[in-house]
Amino acid sequence: MERAHSLLLNEEACSQLGEHQRSEFILEWLTHLKKLLPATDRAHIKQNQRRLVDQLSGVLIGSPGPPTRWLLAHCLALLFRLGDPIPSSLMVERCSDIIRSKDDSPSGLPTRLAAVACLGALYEQLGRMLAGSFKDTLANLLKAMKSAESQGRYEIMLSVEKILRGLGASAVPCHRDIYKAARACLTDRSMAVRCAAAKCLLELQREAAFLWTSELENVATLCFRAFEGSNYNVRVSVAKLLGTLLAAAVEPRQPAAAPKQGGRGPSSLEEVMDLLLGGFLRGGAGFLRASGDMLKGTRSVSKDVRIGVTQAYVVFVSTLGGSWLEVNFPAFLSLLMELASHCRATQTPGDAVVTRRCVSFILRSTLGSLLGEKAQTNAAKQLCFAVASQKQAIDAALADGNVENRVSSADISASQHILTCCLLELGELVQGLGSTAAPLLTDSSTAFLDTIIAVLLHPAPSAQLAASWCLRCIAMAMPSHCSLLLDRCAERLVALKSSPEAVAGYGAAVTALVAAVQHCSLGIPHTKGQEVLDLAEDLLRSASQNSRISLQRTQAGWLLISALITLGPAVVEHHLSRLVLLWRCVFPASLREQESELRRGDYFTWQVTLEGRAGALSAMKNLLLHCRELFTDDITSRLLTPLACAVALLTKLPSLIRSYSSSVRGWSIVYRLKVYELLALLPPHTYQESFGLVMNQLVSDLSAQDNLNQPCSELTLLPPLCHCDDLPLVGPALHDTDHRYIEEQLHGSSVGGGSLDNNPFSLCVRSGEVPAPLPPPVALTSAAVHLFGAVFPHIISAQRLTSTGSLGPEDIRSPALSLLSGALESVSPLLRCMAAEGLARLVQVVGDPGFTVSVSLLCFDRLKTARDAASRSGYALALGALYRYSGGMGSPQHLSTCLGVLFTLSQDSTSPEVQTWSLHSLSLVVDLSSGLYRAHGEPSFALVLRLLLSAPPTHPEVHYSLGRCLHALITCLGPDLQSAAVSSLRSSCLVGCGVMQASPDCLVQARAISCLQQLHMFSPPHVNLANLVPALCAHLCSSYLCLRRAVVACLRQLVQREALEVSEHAVTLVKELPRRDNTQLDVTIKEVGLEGALFTLLDRESDSGLRKDIQETLVHMMMSSATSGKLGHWLKLCKNVLSATTVEASQEDEDLSRDDDSSAFKARSESCGPFTALRWATRRFAMECVCRIIAQCETSDAAHFDMALAQERRLQESTDFLVLHLGDLVRMAFMAATDHSDQLRLAGLQTLLVIIKQFSSIPEPEFPGHVILEQYQANVGAALRPAFTADAPPDVTAKACQVCSAWIASGVVSDLRDLRRVHQLLASSLVKVQTGRDTYSQLYNEATATMETLAVLKAWAEVYIIAVQRSRDKQSPGRSADLSVSSLTNDMSESESGGAGLLKLVQSDLSTLSRLWLAALQDYSLLTLPQEYTSQLPATGGSFYTAETVNQARVHYSSSWAPILHATSLWLHSTGFVISDDTPANLSRPATPTSMGQSSSVSRHKSPEDVNSDRLPPFSLTLGPSDWTEVFLLINVTTLKIELILRINFAVSCMQTVFVSFQALSVELLSVLHRLLVTRESASVHLAVLDLLQQIVMAAQEHVREKRRSAEVDDGAAEKETLPEFGEGRDTGGLIPGRSLVFGALELCLCVLVRKLPQLSPKLAGTIRSLTDGDCRLVASALCVLSELPSICSPEGAPAAAGGVGLGAVVQAALQALKSVLMSPMSRQEKSRGAWNQLLRSALYTLLGLWDTGDSDCVVDQISLLTAVTVFLLSAGPEVCTTEPVHMLCLQRFTASMDSKDPLVVSRCFQLLASVFQAQPAVAVPYIRALGPPLVRFLKLMAVFLPLLISFLLDENALSSAPTASRSLHEAALKDLMRLGPQHSVVFRSLVASSPHLKCRLEAAIRGNQESLNAKASSANPSTRSAAKSSPSITLKTNFL
Repeated sequence: MERAHSLLLNEEACSQLGEHQRSEFILEWLTHLKKLLPATDRAHIKQNQRRLVDQLSGVLIGSPGPPTRWLLAHCLALLFRLGDPIPSSLMVERCSDIIRSKDDSPSGLPTRLAAVACLGALYEQLGRMLAGSFKDTLANLLKAMKSAESQGRYEIMLSVEKILRGLGASAVPCHRDIYKAARACLTDRSMAVRCAAAKCLLELQREAAFLWTSELENVATLCFRAFEGSNYNVRVSVAKLLGTLLAAAVEPRQPAAAPKQGGRGPSSLEEVMDLLLGGFLRGGAGFLRASGDMLKGTRSVSKDVRIGVTQAYVVFVSTLGGSWLEVNFPAFLSLLMELASHCRATQTPGDAVVTRRCVSFILRSTLGSLLGEKAQTNAAKQLCFAVASQKQAIDAALADGNVENRVSSADISASQHILTCCLLELGELVQGLGSTAAPLLTDSSTAFLDTIIAVLLHPAPSAQLAASWCLRCIAMAMPSHCSLLLDRCAERLVALKSSPEAVAGYGAAVTALVAAVQHCSLGIPHTKGQEVLDLAEDLLRSASQNSRISLQRTQAGWLLISALITLGPAVVEHHLSRLVLLWRCVFPASLREQESELRRGDYFTWQVTLEGRAGALSAMKNLLLHCRELFTDDITSRLLTPLACAVALLTKLPSLIRSYSSSVRGWSIVYRLKVYELLALLPPHTYQESFGLVMNQLVSDLSAQDNLNQPCSELTLLPPLCHCDDLPLVGPALHDTDHRYIEEQLHGSSVGGGSLDNNPFSLCVRSGEVPAPLPPPVALTSAAVHLFGAVFPHIISAQRLTSTGSLGPEDIRSPALSLLSGALESVSPLLRCMAAEGLARLVQVVGDPGFTVSVSLLCFDRLKTARDAASRSGYALALGALYRYSGGMGSPQHLSTCLGVLFTLSQDSTSPEVQTWSLHSLSLVVDLSSGLYRAHGEPSFALVLRLLLSAPPTHPEVHYSLGRCLHALITCLGPDLQSAAVSSLRSSCLVGCGVMQASPDCLVQARAISCLQQLHMFSPPHVNLANLVPALCAHLCSSYLCLRRAVVACLRQLVQREALEVSEHAVTLVKELPRRDNTQLDVTIKEVGLEGALFTLLDRESDSGLRKDIQETLVHMMMSSATSGKLGHWLKLCKNVLSATTVEASQEDEDLSRDDDSSAFKARSESCGPFTALRWATRRFAMECVCRIIAQCETSDAAHFDMALAQERRLQESTDFLVLHLGDLVRMAFMAATDHSDQLRLAGLQTLLVIIKQFSSIPEPEFPGHVILEQYQANVGAALRPAFTADAPPDVTAKACQVCSAWIASGVVSDLRDLRRVHQLLASSLVKVQTGRDTYSQLYNEATATMETLAVLKAWAEVYIIAVQRSRDKQSPGRSADLSVSSLTNDMSESESGGAGLLKLVQSDLSTLSRLWLAALQDYSLLTLPQEYTSQLPATGGSFYTAETVNQARVHYSSSWAPILHATSLWLHSTGFVISDDTPANLSRPATPTSMGQSSSVSRHKSPEDVNSDRLPPFSLTLGPSDWTEVFLLINVTTLKIELILRINFAVSCMQTVFVSFQALSVELLSVLHRLLVTRESASVHLAVLDLLQQIVMAAQEHVREKRRSAEVDDGAAEKETLPEFGEGRDTGGLIPGRSLVFGALELCLCVLVRKLPQLSPKLAGTIRSLTDGDCRLVASALCVLSELPSICSPEGAPAAAGGVGLGAVVQAALQALKSVLMSPMSRQEKSRGAWNQLLRSALYTLLGLWDTGDSDCVVDQISLLTAVTVFLLSAGPEVCTTEPVHMLCLQRFTASMDSKDPLVVSRCFQLLASVFQAQPAVAVPYIRALGPPLVRFLKLMAVFLPLLISFLLDENALSSAPTASRSLHEAALKDLMRLGPQHSVVFRSLVASSPHLKCRLEAAIRGNQESLNAKASSANPSTRSAAKSSPSITLKTNFL
């Protein structure tokens, strides 16, 4: 295809291609040429013009298909316009010659059609340049049209339209001729020709004023005739023509030319409306042409005419515009009501329903889409006036004359239709306006509510029900009026219950109002349900008292009960027993009693009976729909008898009808309908015994002769049974179109369409749209079909079990197959669709491959033999449906056969219906064949493209099915489309999409867009956004819903990837469109881009799915570009949207003080913006977008929230930052928060809250010490004030309280006077809370009072918390902010500056707040009890909730309890836990448990126990021991709040004592902390838990110490303080789990240690994990707590507590804890010494054993273990350390450490030995003896010791004169030297060799010593003296030399 991308056609390449490829090649070349010509230089075009003309002429005579001829015509005209236009006349002549030719060959028709198209394009592009030949050309075309077939007429009409567009006023001479030709085509048998003629006349009326002057009536009559037998597209086109002409007649575009041409001036509104009225009543037949039946009024106009006229009404008003409608609405409404009330329009019930629907559609389409909120409010007033005038007329007629003649039934009928239309539209308007409609209700000039309520007394049921529905809409829009209206209507019902009209009307009104509650989040008071039930019971009981109103009372009673059930299980469960009793009473007590009642009564009795039982069945149905969980087995068993009686009565109805004729027929139909609807919802086993009766009755209703004449529309039964993908085959009527509300009436039955008065119980439906229940006969048939399908499978199963034969799928295959085969050949498209679906489902259920093949072969055979289009299309669809449920059948051969058949059928051009259905079936096969279809992809693409190029445009349904095939083929190829191997297929996809985009049919265009969307998903680079996006934007305002949906869906996908590119391409649309085609949408795109256009579309769109897609598209665009350079654009856009309102924002009360600057901040509309009068829902979405932008900026650039940085970077780069737009943000939040709409107010307050949280801490660079939000104080105050007025809804006030607390806590406001403004708002809300719920809960449910009260208390709590923090920060500015109460040692109220100012403001209400806080905590503790304790809850509820709303209240308590608990803790600390007597006397809340506290005026001289008893034990009274677990564990609260609460609640000594005094509470609290430790992973929470645990242990220590002191004083024994006689384990010697505080503490600490050190657990011995700093802190805290536990134990219990110590591995904490335990006085206590020492020996032995299991590489562990052993030796005493084998193991450990190769270990070992050597002798001596020599040897002391000894030696001279001591020292030193020398010979030799003087001194000392010894020996033995001289006496063993 790349060779086709050139200016000239590549003829060589084209000639080499086959016929079909050549057509595709030429189309691709023409497509490229269309884009290339405008971009080519004019000279270059002229240079190649002749060649191009020849090539294009060759294409012209080559029989081009429709897409090719349209492209050819456009390119040819474009060539002459951009090049040389002179030769164009020759081309016109050539085309005219072709048209005049008589060539009847198959190739001649396409050529003539192409020539016609070329003529139209030439005149459109060249205009007046061809004016000279215009007459001849037109005459030629009009002459050819006389003999042309439908395609020719269609093409000629399109060509004439283009000629008129190009020539403009120059074509005036031929206008009459064109008009004459178009008249004939407008009623052509071809629907496409009618559409083309309507477009032609629409273009003609631009210049031909006679169409909307002199010929207006004739054209109108012609249009009415065109509506007859039309399809949807014709009705839309002709309605557009007629509406435009009528609008031009009322407001002429050519005021000067109109009288000249038409001879008459502008038509009045009355004349135009009379024309439309005549068409609605008489159709296309004028007065003279009307038949006798029509003149007599006995024959009604066809529905398609009336629907077409209805669309013309809408076009007429839409063309004139919203401004015109706003001015002329009273007159328009009056004339429109003439239509609604005309007797000819309401001759039959069916006609009446159609007429009412048409009028409602006109009102909804005009008022709902053209008017803004203010104009809609005015329109609502006019509707109210119309209702009032009608009601007054009826009332006057009813009050005048005698009873017989005072008013006719025709008058009542006429008024009821007017009232129904007006009231239903009034309800829609009010529901759309929401709370902005509040001024309507307070306007005394309209008497809005009085007028509507007055209609409830109208004698017509339809008017009463319409008024009831209108009241329901009012209650949904303004929930504050629901209770008031309910009370008012209930009172009137009681007062007028003797009037039939009053009972019916007010009963319906109460029903509608109660049913509205399911849509109101604020609800109604619970007592209203009781009142409604009482009223219903009263009506039912009194029904038999007066026969004149028995029916009305019976129906009203069950209506009320049905409405009551819609309130949900929370209400119904309290009344269920009474409801069951009522149900049992309305039915006989047994089947025998029912038999006897058949013999009693008359027709009226049976009417009332059937009415009552039908109502009871409706109530049961509602119970199943709204309270399914209440329909338990018990309830079912109690209702079995009523159900059995209800079913049994079905068989008796025929005899009743025979007895009483038609008197009970209508009631019997309704009764059967209710029975069927209920049984369809019940589980079949509940009525299994009645299966036979039910099935017999169903068969009778569906097939009996009496019921065969009951009309039932196809549209009622069949669409739900068809597959949703197959419904488009039926036609556009079943598509989701803007006109579906009225188009559905075409398929309605003869007894009428859906209407509210067909079933009053439909007032209870969940839907917010007006219900349209079908007439009972039609609904009965539909219900019977559904019940038959539900029961039939169970019948088969039951018969299988009970019969010996087999009745199963095998037996029903043949009849089912025969039935479905016959339906496949039906002329009804819906029936064929249903039959194909049923056949496929049958194959799926059977699940037999053989049966599947046989069904397929059956379809193949029938397709071969069938000749009619219906049969062929039905069986073709069946083939595709089989693939849908048989998994593709898995057979390539079967697939090939199936494709061969479908390919053949799809090329049958003689039957467009067969083509359409076969192509649709082909798309199913492609979709469901998965990978098997890849081999057939290329021929399928070729087929689809060939048919797209050749199929005539007069059958758009074929093109739509081709689009489905193309979509399926794209999906089949998937990501493979990106590869180069399938480039040809990808090109075929693009060509096919382009062909469908050029189609004039909207459905085909929508399918083309979805194909391109799919292609973009798989192959984005190959979709040209520059072409696609402008094409999408051009259809954004299409009048076809399907096209708008496709456009928005495609845009949503595109902006997820390329949002910026899409925005840029969208702007090109405005530049390319001609000037006169620029719509308001285009202007919006030009000013504010595609985003603004989407906002506009969002505002006017009513389809919920499309609105959601638009919102998602905007969000994707915003998230992609808001932080990438378009931040200012988005904020400005949101501001413009928010400002686009005609309703002024809420005004402040004039009596407010003027010092708040509120008058300077009024939100007024800005008329200069691009948007006008946007609705509140659109503006609320804009506020949500602002919040999204802020959230996105939060994760983007830090400069978005830093003013200084933003200003600095703004100077350097062109980047926008959010902080620079803070003023706009505040302004937008203010405007939204002060709006009339409650929903918008909530959005504004939420935005304000986000702004405060994000910008409160940003400093103002220009004013140091200030923040940037400070300048917006007045805005914030003015935005909050309306939320605290008396009439503000509770949810708005609750949100405002949240904003108030955030504003005060933010610290933005430093001036106390400024802060007081917001504080006053909170103070006013507190006053409201104090007054109790009785004063303001009459409007809403009690749960809303709970929500508002808790929101107020939570806000005050947050304010108090921040006030205490600021006061603390002011007192200790150098310390970090810490909210723990343990750091607050003084009363916070003592400070008088800084934060104390805010604290002083709060303290004035603190006494009240404290009691309310404690009451809320008490409520919460009760609500968090487990389910099994529900019966123990107070019967009357709590302080702030009622027993009936306990489930709703839990949510509000869950979100509020944490800050309330926090604030309460702070307050309790500040009061010292003593309750004062200054409680305000006017506190009207229920008494709270806080009153149990003692007064603060008690005596000062009390014992600690007495003081503690006077203090308020806060949680023992508000939260019971078992409640703590629920408080912390059952509530989803952030870990931050838990941490704060843990730090607060146990951090002061007085509170500690209170907890320890309540032993069970302390143990329970430890259990809670243990669970919290296990369930939370936050390190801060774990630290807080251990901190709290330490406080508890310290409190227990103080408690035990206090006991010991008391005992000491009593006994007078001073030494008892050191004897631990008190503590746990005193009685048993052990710790009891669940009752012991020490055991709980041990359990908690061990949990920490095992979690952080898993190797401590035997089960996790092999697990080792590294410790972080936080883990180390946790372990240290746990060990610290462990060390303190023995001190709170008795001597008997201390060993049990100490058993948990000693396994730690964190050095400092473990050693400190170990030392504390070892030095415990328990070792000195006689009672515990033995066990204690035994425990310590075991611990020491375990410690010594760790060397064998430890990691040798972990040096720190060895040091730590050695240190721990040393602590034992120093602290445990000899009884522990000197026993064996502990003593020997200790010596071994020290010796091993001394021999270690690690110097750190050796060094620490010697340090520890120094401490051990200094211990008590019993421990030190054995270690000195054992470790001294190794120590000396290790340290090598001989080098020091030997010189020291030598220095003590004396020479011979000094020795003789030395003192005795010196001599003794000399001798001892010499003796040691003689002993040590041989032992340390190496050291000795080295020393003597290095020190000669030492050697000499030593030798001299040795010699002197020897001589002395010799002298002594000689004196003792003289005989040996000579021998002694000969040999020395001492022989040296060491040679010192």
